[in-house]
Amino acid sequence: MPKHTPTGSSGLTRFTRRSTMRLAAAGAAAAFAFRSNAQETIMETKAFVYTETQLTTSVFDDIPWQKFNESIRAQPGFINKTWLYGAGTGSGGGVYAFDSIANAQAFVTGYFPSEAASLGIAHNTRVFDAEPVRAASVDMGSPHFGVAPVAQPGAFVYTEVQISVPFDQAPWRDRNPVLKQQKGLLSKLWLSGLHTHTIGGLDAFDTIENAKAFAIEDFPKTAAQINAAFYTRVFDATASEAGSLAMDSPYYA
Repeated sequence: MPKHTPTGSSGLTRFTRRSTMRLAAAGAAAAFAFRSNAQETIMETKAFVYTETQLTTSVFDDIPWQKFNESIRAQPGFINKTWLYGAGTGSGGGVYAFDSIANAQAFVTGYFPSEAASLGIAHNTRVFDAEPVRAASVDMGSPHFGVAPVAQPGAFVYTEVQISVPFDQAPWRDRNPVLKQQKGLLSKLWLSGLHTHTIGGLDAFDTIENAKAFAIEDFPKTAAQINAAFYTRVFDATASEAGSLAMDSPYYA
């Protein structure tokens, strides 16, 4: 005799409760896995590297990123990379997380110059100490320090100000509340230059339009207030998404 299947509201209620419990359990497991992976990354990340090459391409896929991803993954201490593709310029670069400053330095002095040379192009690199910026970046929702992304980024803005201030003396506690009011800002990774103590960051925005407004209109006013020269770049996060996903970028978790 076939097994009786509950019908009506009571059967639906039991089915719904079971489904809800299963979904809740699955969600909790996924959340635990994310927190565990994020915590592991937090403990490992000791340095960041910024790169940009003097390259012009019409689309991101003109860059042989699959080949570069494979070789970058083999570099000592590499944790993840977020590809940066210049909005309007077609330049290629990225922000990388490393497990030590020594490995980050070896990357910018050894591997990366050879990568740029293989394309016959000049390049720009920076190394940043991850430890001093941890609290400030967490406060700004940085996925690099385990905060789950609130939305998928449409653009990134890189900034660096030509000043020398140890980060523990920088006024980030005053600056963060102002930044949180910036239209379209999703998160900020603060950056503190190794040896130089320059102050900067990688800001994730929802759209290129909002990223440009920040880089072109708002950030110059901030730099003027401290009478400092600065460096900004705007990148199309959507164009380089596939490359970043393949390199475990925390912005697409």
